[in-house]
Amino acid sequence: MKKITVLGVTGSIGLQCVDVCLHHPEFVIEAMSAGKNISKVEEILTLLPVKHICVIKKEDCDYLKEKYPDRNFYFGNEGLEYIAKLPDVDIVLNAIVGFAGLLPTIEAIKAKKDIALANKETLVVAGHIICDLAKQNNVRLLPVDSEHSAIFQSMNGESKKDVRKIILTCSGGSFRDKSREELIGVSVEQALNHPNWSMGAKITIDSATLFNKGLEVIEAKWLFDLNYDQIEVLIHPESIIHSMVEFVDTSIIAQLGNPDMRLPIQYAFTYPTRKKLINATSLDLAKVATMNFRKPDLVRFKALDLAYQAGRTGGSMPCVLNAANEVANDLFQKNKIEFLMIEELVEKAMKNHQSIENPSLEQLIQVDKETREFVFNQIL
Repeated sequence: MKKITVLGVTGSIGLQCVDVCLHHPEFVIEAMSAGKNISKVEEILTLLPVKHICVIKKEDCDYLKEKYPDRNFYFGNEGLEYIAKLPDVDIVLNAIVGFAGLLPTIEAIKAKKDIALANKETLVVAGHIICDLAKQNNVRLLPVDSEHSAIFQSMNGESKKDVRKIILTCSGGSFRDKSREELIGVSVEQALNHPNWSMGAKITIDSATLFNKGLEVIEAKWLFDLNYDQIEVLIHPESIIHSMVEFVDTSIIAQLGNPDMRLPIQYAFTYPTRKKLINATSLDLAKVATMNFRKPDLVRFKALDLAYQAGRTGGSMPCVLNAANEVANDLFQKNKIEFLMIEELVEKAMKNHQSIENPSLEQLIQVDKETREFVFNQIL
C-alpha cells in the first residue's frame, strides 16, 4: 500500500489521480487539498475515505467540518503545508498551479516525502533550492508532466553522460497555425479551445502562448541536470510522441501513447515498476498513420524565446518570468488585456528586473511579489 497526499485535487491532474486510485486500491489518498471547488471535494469524499482535507477559506473548512465530523479539515497556507508533511504519507503529488505550489513542496521534501511533481513552477522559480534540498533529504523528484515523464522513461537504464540532447514535444496549442497578425483580438474562448488536451484554464492559455513549454524547458534543466543547448522543442500536433532523448551515438528513444495524463501519474506512483492502466486505449500506430514535427518560430512564439532567455540568465529571472506570466495570463482570462499583451507584459517585467544570482527563498518570495505588482501597475 502506498499512501498519497494530493495537492490540488480538484484540478485536471488531481481528478485523474483520483481515477487512478479508484482503480488501484493499493494507492490510498491519505490527504488532499483543494481551492474553491467544494462541491467537487464533497464528491471525492463520497468515493474515497480521505482522512485529511485542506481548503483555502476558513468558512469552507467550517462547513466541511460540520458535515463530515469523522474527517480532519484544515485551511489556508498553514493547513496546506501541514498536510504536505503528514508522517504516514509516502509520496506527495503536487498538482497545484503556479507559485503557490513552492512552499508545500519544500515542506514535503524536508519531511522526506518523495515528490510526484506536476507543479512545474516549483523548479522554474527555485530549481537550485529544490534540487539541493532533495539531495540532502534523499528524496526522489518524479515528473508527472507528460513530457518530463516521457524523458524520464526514455532515460531509464541509460547513463546521463551519454545524453546528447532531449526533445520536448508540444501540440502548439489552440493557435499553433495562426500568424501573429491573426492573433490580434482573439478571445479567451478561442484560447481555451485546445485541440488535444483537457486541462485547466491557466495551463491551456499557457499552451496557446507556449509559455507552458517555456516553463517546461526550465523545469527540464533542473530535473535532468542539462544545459539549455541540450533542450530542444518541437511542435508535434498529434501529441503521440510525448518527448524524446537523443544519445551521443545518434540513437533517439521516445515514449509514445495516446494523450492520457493518468499514465504519467500512475508511473510516478509505481516507479520503477508498472501496472495496468485501467480503461486505457492502446496506441494504434496504423490508425495514426502520420506524425508531423516542426521547429517553433521564436519570433512567432515569443513566449518560448523569453523562457530560454530567463533560463539562461538564471538566478531570479525565471521567478520574474513565472510571476509576470501568472498575472498576465489571469488578466487575459478576465478580458483586461489582449492575448498578445501577455508576452509584452512578461518582457517588460524581465527588462525591469536586475537578476539576483543564487537567490534565497526569502528573496524569491519578494521578487515574486514585486513582479506581480509591477505587471498590475502596467495596466492601471
